[in-house]
Amino acid sequence: MVAIQSGLSARELTEINAANASNRQPVVFVHGLWLLAGSWDAWRPDFESRGYATVAVDWPDDPATVAEARKHPEVFAGKSVQGITDHVVEVIRALTLKPIVIGHSFGGLIVQKIAGMGLAAVTVAIDPAPVKGVLPVPFSALKVASTVVANPRNYRRQVMLTSKQFRYGFGNAVSAAESDALYSEFSVPGSGIPLFQAVSANINPRSRLRTDFVRPDRGPLLVVSGGSDHTVPPAISKATFNLQSKNPGITEFYQFEGRGHSLVVDAGWHDVADVVAAFVARAGEMA
Repeated sequence: MVAIQSGLSARELTEINAANASNRQPVVFVHGLWLLAGSWDAWRPDFESRGYATVAVDWPDDPATVAEARKHPEVFAGKSVQGITDHVVEVIRALTLKPIVIGHSFGGLIVQKIAGMGLAAVTVAIDPAPVKGVLPVPFSALKVASTVVANPRNYRRQVMLTSKQFRYGFGNAVSAAESDALYSEFSVPGSGIPLFQAVSANINPRSRLRTDFVRPDRGPLLVVSGGSDHTVPPAISKATFNLQSKNPGITEFYQFEGRGHSLVVDAGWHDVADVVAAFVARAGEMA
Protein backbone atom coordinates (compact mmCIF):
# COMPACT_ATOMS: atom_id res chain seq x y z
CA MET A 1 0.00 0.00 0.00
CA VAL A 2 1.28 3.47 -0.91
CA ALA A 3 1.90 5.67 2.10
CA ILE A 4 0.07 9.00 2.25
CA GLN A 5 1.99 11.62 0.28
CA SER A 6 1.35 15.34 0.60
CA GLY A 7 0.58 15.88 -3.08
CA LEU A 8 -1.91 13.06 -3.58
CA SER A 9 -5.61 13.19 -2.80
CA ALA A 10 -7.35 10.46 -0.82
CA ARG A 11 -9.19 9.40 -3.99
CA GLU A 12 -5.96 9.16 -5.97
CA LEU A 13 -4.33 7.11 -3.23
CA THR A 14 -7.30 4.74 -3.15
CA GLU A 15 -7.14 4.24 -6.90
CA ILE A 16 -3.35 3.79 -6.89
CA ASN A 17 -3.56 1.17 -4.15
CA ALA A 18 -6.37 -0.65 -5.96
CA ALA A 19 -4.39 -0.65 -9.21
CA ASN A 20 -1.28 -1.97 -7.48
CA ALA A 21 -3.24 -4.69 -5.67
CA SER A 22 -4.93 -5.82 -8.89
CA ASN A 23 -1.66 -6.59 -10.72
CA ARG A 24 -3.43 -5.34 -13.84
CA GLN A 25 -1.84 -2.95 -16.33
CA PRO A 26 -2.73 0.54 -15.06
CA VAL A 27 -4.22 3.22 -17.30
CA VAL A 28 -3.70 6.77 -16.05
CA PHE A 29 -6.16 9.34 -17.40
CA VAL A 30 -5.17 13.03 -17.42
CA HIS A 31 -7.88 15.62 -17.99
CA GLY A 32 -7.52 18.96 -19.73
CA LEU A 33 -8.24 22.60 -19.00
CA TRP A 34 -11.79 23.49 -17.92
CA LEU A 35 -12.58 19.88 -16.93
CA LEU A 36 -12.07 17.60 -13.92
CA ALA A 37 -11.03 13.97 -13.49
CA GLY A 38 -14.73 13.08 -13.61
CA SER A 39 -14.64 13.76 -17.35
CA TRP A 40 -13.19 10.21 -17.61
CA ASP A 41 -16.00 8.56 -15.62
CA ALA A 42 -17.47 6.84 -18.68
CA TRP A 43 -14.06 5.68 -19.93
CA ARG A 44 -12.91 4.05 -16.72
CA PRO A 45 -15.39 1.15 -16.46
CA ASP A 46 -14.99 0.62 -20.21
CA PHE A 47 -11.22 0.15 -19.83
CA GLU A 48 -11.64 -1.88 -16.66
CA SER A 49 -13.93 -4.24 -18.59
CA ARG A 50 -11.04 -4.69 -21.03
CA GLY A 51 -8.77 -5.90 -18.21
CA TYR A 52 -7.03 -2.73 -17.08
CA ALA A 53 -6.86 -0.94 -13.73
CA THR A 54 -7.60 2.78 -13.99
CA VAL A 55 -6.53 5.93 -12.19
CA ALA A 56 -7.98 9.35 -13.01
CA VAL A 57 -5.49 12.03 -12.01
CA ASP A 58 -6.48 15.37 -10.55
CA TRP A 59 -4.66 18.59 -11.25
CA PRO A 60 -3.26 19.98 -7.96
CA ASP A 61 -6.04 21.16 -5.62
CA ASP A 62 -8.84 20.08 -7.97
CA PRO A 63 -12.21 19.95 -6.17
CA ALA A 64 -13.98 16.62 -6.18
CA THR A 65 -17.10 17.82 -8.01
CA VAL A 66 -18.18 20.38 -10.59
CA ALA A 67 -20.50 21.98 -8.03
CA GLU A 68 -17.64 22.43 -5.57
CA ALA A 69 -15.38 23.74 -8.34
CA ARG A 70 -17.87 26.43 -9.28
CA LYS A 71 -18.40 27.34 -5.63
CA HIS A 72 -14.64 27.78 -5.03
CA PRO A 73 -13.16 28.87 -8.39
CA GLU A 74 -10.14 30.46 -6.73
CA VAL A 75 -8.48 27.06 -6.18
CA PHE A 76 -7.75 26.79 -9.91
CA ALA A 77 -5.61 29.92 -10.11
CA GLY A 78 -1.83 29.70 -10.45
CA LYS A 79 -1.54 26.15 -11.82
CA SER A 80 1.28 25.76 -14.37
CA VAL A 81 1.88 22.96 -16.87
CA GLN A 82 5.04 21.86 -15.04
CA GLY A 83 3.30 21.87 -11.66
CA ILE A 84 0.52 19.70 -13.07
CA THR A 85 3.06 17.42 -14.75
CA ASP A 86 4.96 17.01 -11.48
CA HIS A 87 1.72 15.89 -9.82
CA VAL A 88 1.03 13.33 -12.55
CA VAL A 89 4.60 12.05 -12.20
CA GLU A 90 4.02 11.61 -8.45
CA VAL A 91 1.00 9.45 -9.19
CA ILE A 92 2.86 7.39 -11.79
CA ARG A 93 5.85 6.79 -9.53
CA ALA A 94 3.48 5.39 -6.90
CA LEU A 95 2.34 2.66 -9.31
CA THR A 96 4.17 -0.65 -9.34
CA LEU A 97 3.69 -1.18 -13.10
CA LYS A 98 4.60 1.29 -15.85
CA PRO A 99 1.24 2.69 -16.97
CA ILE A 100 -0.54 3.46 -20.18
CA VAL A 101 -1.19 7.23 -20.12
CA ILE A 102 -4.12 8.88 -21.88
CA GLY A 103 -4.60 12.63 -21.90
CA HIS A 104 -7.00 15.12 -23.45
CA SER A 105 -6.18 18.73 -24.43
CA PHE A 106 -3.58 20.03 -21.96
CA GLY A 107 -3.67 16.51 -20.54
CA GLY A 108 -2.58 15.40 -24.01
CA LEU A 109 0.40 17.74 -23.77
CA ILE A 110 1.26 16.49 -20.28
CA VAL A 111 1.20 12.81 -21.25
CA GLN A 112 3.71 13.61 -24.01
CA LYS A 113 5.99 15.13 -21.38
CA ILE A 114 5.52 11.96 -19.32
CA ALA A 115 6.40 9.80 -22.35
CA GLY A 116 9.45 11.95 -22.94
CA MET A 117 10.62 11.06 -19.44
CA GLY A 118 10.37 7.35 -20.19
CA LEU A 119 7.55 6.85 -17.67
CA ALA A 120 4.84 5.55 -20.00
CA ALA A 121 4.35 2.09 -21.48
CA VAL A 122 1.98 3.51 -24.12
CA THR A 123 0.81 7.08 -24.64
CA VAL A 124 -2.35 8.51 -26.21
CA ALA A 125 -2.65 12.27 -26.74
CA ILE A 126 -6.21 13.28 -27.66
CA ASP A 127 -6.60 16.76 -29.20
CA PRO A 128 -3.34 17.69 -27.46
CA ALA A 129 -2.47 21.29 -26.60
CA PRO A 130 0.69 22.27 -28.50
CA VAL A 131 4.08 21.40 -27.04
CA LYS A 132 7.09 23.56 -27.89
CA GLY A 133 7.92 23.06 -31.55
CA VAL A 134 4.34 22.86 -32.81
CA LEU A 135 4.12 25.86 -35.12
CA PRO A 136 0.60 26.09 -36.66
CA VAL A 137 -1.63 28.68 -34.99
CA PRO A 138 -5.09 28.41 -36.59
CA PHE A 139 -7.52 31.28 -36.08
CA SER A 140 -10.02 29.20 -34.10
CA ALA A 141 -7.31 28.18 -31.60
CA LEU A 142 -6.34 31.83 -31.15
CA LYS A 143 -9.99 32.75 -30.63
CA VAL A 144 -10.36 30.16 -27.86
CA ALA A 145 -7.08 31.18 -26.21
CA SER A 146 -8.06 34.85 -26.37
CA THR A 147 -10.77 34.23 -23.78
CA VAL A 148 -7.84 34.11 -21.35
CA VAL A 149 -4.73 35.68 -22.87
CA ALA A 150 -6.43 38.85 -24.12
CA ASN A 151 -6.20 40.09 -20.52
CA PRO A 152 -2.62 39.81 -19.11
CA ARG A 153 -4.02 39.85 -15.58
CA ASN A 154 -5.57 36.45 -16.23
CA TYR A 155 -2.11 34.89 -15.99
CA ARG A 156 -2.46 34.33 -12.25
CA ARG A 157 -6.24 34.07 -12.29
CA GLN A 158 -8.79 31.37 -13.01
CA VAL A 159 -11.19 31.80 -15.93
CA MET A 160 -14.61 30.21 -16.35
CA LEU A 161 -15.94 29.83 -19.87
CA THR A 162 -19.44 31.07 -20.61
CA SER A 163 -21.82 28.58 -22.19
CA LYS A 164 -21.36 30.46 -25.49
CA GLN A 165 -17.56 30.18 -25.25
CA PHE A 166 -17.87 26.50 -24.35
CA ARG A 167 -20.09 25.98 -27.39
CA TYR A 168 -17.40 27.44 -29.66
CA GLY A 169 -14.40 25.79 -28.00
CA PHE A 170 -15.83 22.38 -27.03
CA GLY A 171 -19.34 21.80 -28.30
CA ASN A 172 -19.30 23.16 -31.84
CA ALA A 173 -19.66 19.70 -33.41
CA VAL A 174 -22.66 18.60 -31.33
CA SER A 175 -26.15 20.07 -31.04
CA ALA A 176 -26.69 23.23 -29.03
CA ALA A 177 -28.74 21.22 -26.54
CA GLU A 178 -25.96 18.66 -26.04
CA SER A 179 -23.35 21.41 -25.74
CA ASP A 180 -25.40 23.10 -23.02
CA ALA A 181 -25.81 19.78 -21.19
CA LEU A 182 -22.06 19.09 -21.36
CA TYR A 183 -21.34 22.59 -20.09
CA SER A 184 -23.63 22.03 -17.13
CA GLU A 185 -22.20 18.60 -16.34
CA PHE A 186 -18.47 19.09 -16.92
CA SER A 187 -17.26 22.68 -17.33
CA VAL A 188 -15.27 24.25 -14.46
CA PRO A 189 -12.91 27.23 -14.12
CA GLY A 190 -9.40 26.83 -15.49
CA SER A 191 -6.01 28.27 -14.63
CA GLY A 192 -4.82 31.02 -16.96
CA ILE A 193 -1.15 30.04 -16.86
CA PRO A 194 -1.24 27.03 -19.25
CA LEU A 195 -2.69 29.09 -22.10
CA PHE A 196 -0.15 31.87 -21.61
CA GLN A 197 2.57 29.20 -21.61
CA ALA A 198 1.19 27.67 -24.80
CA VAL A 199 1.05 30.91 -26.79
CA SER A 200 4.60 31.86 -25.78
CA ALA A 201 6.24 28.41 -25.99
CA ASN A 202 7.98 28.89 -29.33
CA ILE A 203 9.48 32.27 -28.43
CA ASN A 204 10.52 31.33 -24.90
CA PRO A 205 13.86 29.49 -24.88
CA ARG A 206 13.15 28.27 -21.34
CA SER A 207 9.60 27.08 -22.02
CA ARG A 208 8.48 24.20 -19.79
CA LEU A 209 6.31 22.91 -22.63
CA ARG A 210 9.30 21.14 -24.15
CA THR A 211 9.26 17.35 -24.41
CA ASP A 212 11.78 14.73 -25.52
CA PHE A 213 10.45 13.38 -28.83
CA VAL A 214 13.34 11.05 -29.60
CA ARG A 215 13.94 9.31 -26.27
CA PRO A 216 14.35 5.60 -27.15
CA ASP A 217 12.11 4.39 -24.32
CA ARG A 218 9.29 6.82 -25.10
CA GLY A 219 7.09 3.86 -26.04
CA PRO A 220 4.29 3.67 -28.64
CA LEU A 221 2.31 6.89 -29.04
CA LEU A 222 -1.00 7.73 -30.70
CA VAL A 223 -2.22 11.25 -31.53
CA VAL A 224 -6.00 11.54 -31.88
CA SER A 225 -7.58 14.56 -33.57
CA GLY A 226 -11.10 15.87 -33.85
CA GLY A 227 -11.53 17.02 -37.43
CA SER A 228 -13.81 19.92 -36.43
CA ASP A 229 -12.00 20.86 -33.21
CA HIS A 230 -11.81 24.65 -32.72
CA THR A 231 -9.58 24.54 -29.63
CA VAL A 232 -6.96 22.12 -31.04
CA PRO A 233 -7.58 22.09 -34.79
CA PRO A 234 -6.22 19.20 -36.88
CA ALA A 235 -3.24 21.31 -38.01
CA ILE A 236 -1.96 21.34 -34.43
CA SER A 237 -2.54 17.62 -33.91
CA LYS A 238 -0.86 16.76 -37.22
CA ALA A 239 2.14 18.95 -36.34
CA THR A 240 2.33 17.14 -32.99
CA PHE A 241 2.31 13.80 -34.81
CA ASN A 242 5.06 14.98 -37.16
CA LEU A 243 7.28 15.93 -34.21
CA GLN A 244 6.60 12.65 -32.39
CA SER A 245 7.31 10.72 -35.60
CA LYS A 246 10.98 11.61 -35.16
CA ASN A 247 11.00 8.90 -32.50
CA PRO A 248 12.12 5.44 -33.67
CA GLY A 249 9.18 3.86 -31.88
CA ILE A 250 5.59 3.32 -33.02
CA THR A 251 3.83 6.63 -33.69
CA GLU A 252 0.33 6.78 -35.17
CA PHE A 253 -2.32 9.37 -35.99
CA TYR A 254 -6.10 9.00 -36.12
CA GLN A 255 -8.60 11.70 -37.02
CA PHE A 256 -12.30 11.62 -36.22
CA GLU A 257 -14.03 13.65 -38.92
CA GLY A 258 -16.75 15.97 -37.72
CA ARG A 259 -15.75 15.74 -34.05
CA GLY A 260 -14.92 18.66 -31.78
CA HIS A 261 -13.00 19.19 -28.55
CA SER A 262 -15.80 17.54 -26.56
CA LEU A 263 -15.06 14.17 -28.16
CA VAL A 264 -14.04 12.51 -24.86
CA VAL A 265 -17.25 13.49 -23.04
CA ASP A 266 -19.97 13.82 -25.68
CA ALA A 267 -22.34 11.11 -26.92
CA GLY A 268 -19.70 9.72 -29.27
CA TRP A 269 -17.03 9.11 -26.61
CA HIS A 270 -17.20 5.33 -27.02
CA ASP A 271 -16.07 5.52 -30.65
CA VAL A 272 -12.96 7.35 -29.47
CA ALA A 273 -12.39 4.91 -26.60
CA ASP A 274 -12.62 1.96 -29.03
CA VAL A 275 -9.90 3.41 -31.28
CA VAL A 276 -7.70 4.21 -28.29
CA ALA A 277 -8.17 0.75 -26.76
CA ALA A 278 -7.40 -0.94 -30.08
CA PHE A 279 -4.13 1.01 -30.38
CA VAL A 280 -3.18 0.20 -26.79
CA ALA A 281 -3.81 -3.51 -27.39
CA ARG A 282 -1.82 -3.53 -30.64
CA ALA A 283 1.03 -1.60 -29.04
CA GLY A 284 1.15 -4.16 -26.25
CA GLU A 285 1.32 -7.03 -28.72
CA MET A 286 4.17 -5.35 -30.63
CA ALA A 287 6.16 -4.51 -27.50
